[in-house]
Amino acid sequence: MISSGLILVASFAYLGLLFIVALIGDRRADAKRSLIANPWVYALSLAVYCTAWTYYGSVGRASTGGLSFLPVYLGPTIVMGVFSIVLVKMVRISKAYRITSIADFIASRYGKSRALAALVTLMAVIGIVPYIALQLKAVSSEYGLLTGVEGLTPGAWYRDSALYLALALAAFTMIFGTRHLDATERHEGMVAAVAFESVVKLLAFLLLGIFVTFLMFGGWGELHDRALQAPDLSRLFSHAPLGSAADWFGLMLLSGLAFLMLPRQFQVAVVENVDERYLQKASWLFPAYLLLINLFVLPIALAGLLLLPSGADPDSFVLTLPLLEGNTWLTLLVFIGGLSAATGMVIVETIALSTMVCNDLVMPFLLSNARFQRRAPQDLTGYLLFIRRAAIAIVLLLGYAYFRIAGQAYALVSIGLISFAAVVQFAPALLGGMYWRGATGRGAIAGLSAGFLVWAYTLLLPSFAKSGWLPMEFVEAGLFGIAALKPEALFGMSGVNPTTHALFWSLGANIAAYVGVSLWKSPTPMELGQAGLFVDAMVRDPSGAARFWRGQAKLDDLSALLSRFLGAARVNEAFSGYARQRGVARVEELAADGDLVHFAETLLAGAIGSGSARVMIGSIVEEERLGLEEVMDILDEASKVRAYSRQLEEKSRALEAATRELRAANERLTDLDRLKDDFMSSVTHELRTPLTSIRALSEMLFDDPEIALEDRSRFLGIIVKETERLTRLVNQVLDLAKIESGHAQWHDTEVDLIELVRHAADTGEQLLRDRGARLTLDLPEHVPTIRADRDRLIQVVVNLIGNAARFVPLDEGQVNVRLSCDEHDLRVDVSDNGPGIEPSMQNEIFERFRQVGGGSEKPTGTGLGLPISRQIIDHFGGRLWVESRPGEGATFSFTLPRALGAPRE
Repeated sequence: MISSGLILVASFAYLGLLFIVALIGDRRADAKRSLIANPWVYALSLAVYCTAWTYYGSVGRASTGGLSFLPVYLGPTIVMGVFSIVLVKMVRISKAYRITSIADFIASRYGKSRALAALVTLMAVIGIVPYIALQLKAVSSEYGLLTGVEGLTPGAWYRDSALYLALALAAFTMIFGTRHLDATERHEGMVAAVAFESVVKLLAFLLLGIFVTFLMFGGWGELHDRALQAPDLSRLFSHAPLGSAADWFGLMLLSGLAFLMLPRQFQVAVVENVDERYLQKASWLFPAYLLLINLFVLPIALAGLLLLPSGADPDSFVLTLPLLEGNTWLTLLVFIGGLSAATGMVIVETIALSTMVCNDLVMPFLLSNARFQRRAPQDLTGYLLFIRRAAIAIVLLLGYAYFRIAGQAYALVSIGLISFAAVVQFAPALLGGMYWRGATGRGAIAGLSAGFLVWAYTLLLPSFAKSGWLPMEFVEAGLFGIAALKPEALFGMSGVNPTTHALFWSLGANIAAYVGVSLWKSPTPMELGQAGLFVDAMVRDPSGAARFWRGQAKLDDLSALLSRFLGAARVNEAFSGYARQRGVARVEELAADGDLVHFAETLLAGAIGSGSARVMIGSIVEEERLGLEEVMDILDEASKVRAYSRQLEEKSRALEAATRELRAANERLTDLDRLKDDFMSSVTHELRTPLTSIRALSEMLFDDPEIALEDRSRFLGIIVKETERLTRLVNQVLDLAKIESGHAQWHDTEVDLIELVRHAADTGEQLLRDRGARLTLDLPEHVPTIRADRDRLIQVVVNLIGNAARFVPLDEGQVNVRLSCDEHDLRVDVSDNGPGIEPSMQNEIFERFRQVGGGSEKPTGTGLGLPISRQIIDHFGGRLWVESRPGEGATFSFTLPRALGAPRE
C-alpha cells in the first residue's frame, strides 16, 4: 500500500503543474505568441480521446477478450487516416460561422433551430454524464486500491476522494475554460494542458509496459510462451474471445463515429483548431499515438492474469502489477498517468457541455422571458460567465452522483460504450446535413428522437436493470412479457454483443426517420439557404450567407445589442477590424447591409449560440422573410456565379498558358534575332579576312610589275588559296542555310558505310599526310546497308577526319576511325591524340563559327564544318557528339539508326 498523504500530495502537485502549463499557455496567447499553434500540439490534444477507459479499461477488456479491445481504436484511426476530409469541412464551416459546439453545428445547418439545439444538448448531457462518472470511478477505485480505503458507505460521501477530485476539476475548468465569453476564441491554456497530459499518460503507460514485459518477464517471447502454457490464458490467442465480425465492424463504426461526435472531440478537433492544415500531420500522428498507447495492453493483461489471484479486478492490473513488485514510484507514476487521462477528458468535456447548456438551454429560456428582459442589466457578460461556470459544476456533480449510485455496477468499458452509443446518434443529422441539401430540421429532430429512444431502450435501461434500479424481468422477458421486445434481443436479433445490437437498431431507426421525414416535407427557405452554405462549404465564400438576408438595420442598434453580451470594448475592436476589411476609414461609415448584419450575428453566435443570436438580431432589425422561390433564385444565381467563376478561372488559366507560350516565342525570336546578328557579324568577318589578303596581294602585284618572280609566285599561290577558302566559305554558308530552312536537296541511295568510310579516309589522307599523321581504320566485315545521301555522309566523315588532322601534334599525330553496329544503331567514332577539349567548350564547338584552338596555333577552317555535320546527322535521325578530356585527345562520334535500311516512303 501507499500512504494516502503521498498520493494526495502527488495528485495535487500534478494538478498544480497542469495549472501552470495552462497559465503559461494563456499568457503566451495574450502576448500573441501562441503555444498551441503547432500541429504536434494539435495532434496531442486529439488524444483526449484516450481517457481512463483506455488507461484502465482496455487492459480489463484484453484480459477477457484478447485483442477485442482494438476496434475501439481502429475506428478513429480509419477516420483520421482515410476520412480526415470530413474533419476539414467541419473545421471550415465552424470557423466561417463561429460555431461553438456540436449542438450549435447541427442547429445552424437546419435553419438555426433552437429546438434542435436544445434536443442535441439534452442528449449530450444524458449520454456523457455516465462517461464523466467513468473517469471519477476509475480514479476513485485506483486511489482506494493503493490506500486500502475501499467500499465507502453511502453516508461517507463527504470522505469520498472522487467528490473532491470533481470539485478540483470544476475549479480548474472554470478558471481556464471560461476566461473569455466568446466560445470561438481558443482556450489556449486548456489545450496546452490537455496536450501535456497526453504526453504524461503515454509515457507512464509505456514505462509500465516496458517494466512488465522486459523486467518482470524476459520479453515478449517468454510472456507469450507462459501464457500459452496456462489453460485459461491460451484461449486469448484463439479466435473465440475476439467476437464475431459483426461485433468488430460494429465497434469500429461506433468508435469512428464517436470520435467525430463526442462533444470533447468536437471541441479540440474543430472549435480549438488553429489551422486546418494541421489535420494533414494529425492524420498520421494521432494514429501513431493510438498505436503506442495500446502497444503493451495485451502484455500487461497477460502478466496480470499470470501473477495475480484469479479474483483480481482486471481494470486495476496497471497498478497492481508494479505494486506487486514493490515499485512505489512507478506505481505512483502510473496512478498519475491514469489521473491525467481522466482529468483531460473531464476538463474538455465539461467545457463543451457547459457551452451547450448555456447557449442552447438556459439562454434561449432567459431571452424569451419578459421578466428577465425587464430586470436584466445592460451588460450580460457576467450572467453568461456565471451560467457557464454553474453548468460546469452541475455537470460534474451529476457525473459524481451517477458514479455514487450506479457506477459500481459496471466495468469501465461498458460505461464508455453506453456513452459512445448515445453520441453517435448525432451522426446522421450532422454528416447528412454536410452532404445532403434535402435534409430538413424536422427530419433531424425525428431521427435524433427515434435513435435516442431506441438507444435508451436497448442499452441505457438494461444498464439500470443490471444496477438494480429496474426489475431484471424487463431484460429477460421483454416489455410486457413480449419476447420480441427484449431490449438486448430486439425482434429476435441475437448472436452479437449488446452494444452492436443497440447500435444497429438505434442508428437504423435514426436514419430511417431522418430520411423519411426529410423526404416527406420540403426544407423551409431558411433551411435551404443554410444547406447551401454547409454543403458547398469547400467551394463557397463564407460571406455568401448575407445574400439570404433582406431588410433594414441600424449600426447603432447592432452595436448596442452586441455590447450587452460581449462588452463595448470588444465590440468596438471587432467592428473596427470589420471596417478595415471593407476599406472604410471609420466604423460610422459602415453600411448597415446584409453583410454587416451577418457579421454581427456571427459575432454574437460565438457568445450565445447561433439560434439565440438569430433571435436577438431579429428583435432589432426589420427583416423581410424570403419565400422558397426567392431562396431558390438566390441559390440558382449563386450556382450561375460559381459556374461563371469556374469559366473565368479556366479562361484565366488558358490565358496564362497562352501568355507563357507567347513569352517563350518572344524569347525564341529574340534569340533568333541575336543569332542572326551574330551570324551576319561572323560571316562578314570570315569573308573580310580572305578578301583583305586577296586585295592586299593583288595591289602589291599591280603596283610593282617588276616584282621578283619568286615573290610573284608566292603571292599568286596565297591568292589562289584564299580564293578557294572564300569559295568554300560561301558554299558552306549556302549549304547550312539550305539545310536549316529545309530547302536542301537530298539524294538518298543504298549506302554501305564500310565502303563510305574507306572512301572518306582516302579523301582526307592528304590532310593527314601534310601533318605527318597516321590514319588507322577499324572496320567490321559487314554492316547492314542504309538508305541515305552518300555525298552528305562522306562530307561528315571527311570533315571529322580533317578536323582531327588540324589538331593532332605535328609528325606524331594518330587518327583512328572505327565503325561498329548494334541492334539499334550504326556508329562511327573518329579519335585523335590532340590536346583535347575543355568540358565547358564541348557544346560550343557545334555552334556556327566557333573554333577551339589547340596549343599555340590558331585554328584553321571556317567554323561551319561541325554545325553542318550535326545538321546532316540530325536529318537522318542520328546524333553527333564529342567526348574529350584535356590532354587526352578527342573522339567525335555519330550514330545512324539501322531503321534507315527500311524503304522510305
